[in-house]
Amino acid sequence: MVTFLLLVLVAVALGIIGVAADGLGYLLVIGIVVFLADVVFITVRGVRRGRRRPIR
Repeated sequence: MVTFLLLVLVAVALGIIGVAADGLGYLLVIGIVVFLADVVFITVRGVRRGRRRPIR
């Protein structure tokens, strides 16, 4: 969970810098890609945990 929050903070920071600084729009794109990768990672992790419950 800490990794998820850290990557979200990094994505937001890159997005803010990419919007604020002239000519650094690529940082905004990198921030969006990092955020999407993080959401996919946490989703896949949640799906895998849900399937490991023992059947009684």
